[in-house]
Amino acid sequence: MSQALALWQRATSLPVVGASLGRRAFSFGFAQKAPYFRTVRPRFTELRPDHAELVVPKRRSVQNHLGTVHAIALCNGLEAAMGALAEVSIPADKRWIPRGMEVAYTAKATSDITCIAETDRGQWTGDDPDVPVRVRGVRDDGTVVVEGVIRLWVTPRR
Repeated sequence: MSQALALWQRATSLPVVGASLGRRAFSFGFAQKAPYFRTVRPRFTELRPDHAELVVPKRRSVQNHLGTVHAIALCNGLEAAMGALAEVSIPADKRWIPRGMEVAYTAKATSDITCIAETDRGQWTGDDPDVPVRVRGVRDDGTVVVEGVIRLWVTPRR
């Protein structure tokens, strides 16, 4: 089990603290590890191998001139979800690095946005070093506002 997954499970299962505060503490720590993620204040809601979800709160500092969540803030949230997914999904003998991101903006981001990253278990164990991570951002009403793929380059650790 990865350190990130162990920390998530520990943080969200503490009886005294509670899952809500544990998720908040994990989210804060994750954003400290990769400081740029702090700009969108990700709030993780779900994390397990091959699946990660977090919320990017709609607030003034991530809005564009239209009053919606800025496209780059959306991408930042998607990349944070992908990074957490990669950390809890990758086999211990491999490493990963992002190679690129392809996204389509499909609707206005007029609320908090739930960023979701998903893969299939077999993608991590195959011989192909190219691992596509499916990502999407969803408004509070269920409308998909951004969707795409973040490609990872997964190679053996040396």
